[in-house]
Amino acid sequence: MAKKVLMYGTSVCTWCARAREFFKKYRIKYKEIDVENNEKALQEMSEKSRQLGTPVIDVDGNIVVGFDEAKLKEFLKIKDQNGKEK
Repeated sequence: MAKKVLMYGTSVCTWCARAREFFKKYRIKYKEIDVENNEKALQEMSEKSRQLGTPVIDVDGNIVVGFDEAKLKEFLKIKDQNGKEK
């Protein structure tokens, strides 16, 4: 079953760009919400993460603040070539 992935980000955030590249590399489907000009989304992001920095990534209710590749791999159950979780 696919994980539900939601990323709160901005167009100018370099860490958001890295997260997008990560999702593309691993073929992860995700929804992105731009919080630059959306106060409601910014408030929602802040309530989930207690942060105002981006990205904030929600993987089935597990919140990742910033681009933390190890946490994302853990929550998304991405495995290495030997079948072990990375």
